[in-house]
Amino acid sequence: MDKTWNNKAWFLVLPVLVLVAFTAVIPLMTVVNYSVQDTFGNNVFTWAGTEWFEELLSSSRFWEAMVRNLIFSFIILAIEVPLGIFIALNMPKKGWGVPMCLVLMSLPLLIPWNVVGTIWQVFGRNDIGLLGYYLNAIGIDYNYVQDPFDAWVTIIVMDVWHWTSLVVLLCYAGLVSIPDAFYQAAKIDGASRWAVFRYIQLPKMQRVLLIAVLLRFMDSFMIYTEPFVVTGGGPGNSTTFLSIDLVKTALGQFDLGPAAAMSLVYFLIILLLSWVFYTVMTNYDAER
Repeated sequence: MDKTWNNKAWFLVLPVLVLVAFTAVIPLMTVVNYSVQDTFGNNVFTWAGTEWFEELLSSSRFWEAMVRNLIFSFIILAIEVPLGIFIALNMPKKGWGVPMCLVLMSLPLLIPWNVVGTIWQVFGRNDIGLLGYYLNAIGIDYNYVQDPFDAWVTIIVMDVWHWTSLVVLLCYAGLVSIPDAFYQAAKIDGASRWAVFRYIQLPKMQRVLLIAVLLRFMDSFMIYTEPFVVTGGGPGNSTTFLSIDLVKTALGQFDLGPAAAMSLVYFLIILLLSWVFYTVMTNYDAER
């Protein structure tokens, strides 16, 4: 007897597919179209082939911006992941302090990116900003507008302040899911604090840490609004990341072909690096 299949459920998925097509697939195809053509306005296009990709990959400007992106992302991960684990371990697990800590940790995540950039732009100024004024008052020559090192420190500290909470909340969710029986058994065996962390807490946090690392890497590698508001990519090109360079090419210079080629390469780099992160961390988890 032939089995009858009911395909009515596809009608429920259809609106989602249409929405994805209009918000993702169609814009992507438009970018692909621009990346292989050149235009001089008036909706007139000429075939360019791989010219923009060859020009991009041979440009030192592109590779310098990508190196800055990679350095920034790895610095952010090296700071935020250990710091987030440390804060989550020291947060209360019971009592009135739990909701208070969770609310405080959530507050930075609720602030829009452009507002975060504006806050730190004012905060770091030497004339009216508390940070800039008092650092110079104690003898530290701080000026993020003129010194590339100060600009990098400001952007890194700003990102740590804004996004460490995400790592904290994810790690805390992993910690509170550990049954009390694990801790009781460790106490009976006389396990040290480090042993409890190494063999109980860290393994239970591995999956949420994978999510945290992937989210923070993708977001830090695509960072745009905060450094653009604070430094505008300067001083010089010291904080010009790929996203800022892409916007300057597309909107500032109105070079749609090179900008489309850069956006596709940018997308493929993020996709490749995220896949590498995911593969390495999941294989490591499986081997354990």
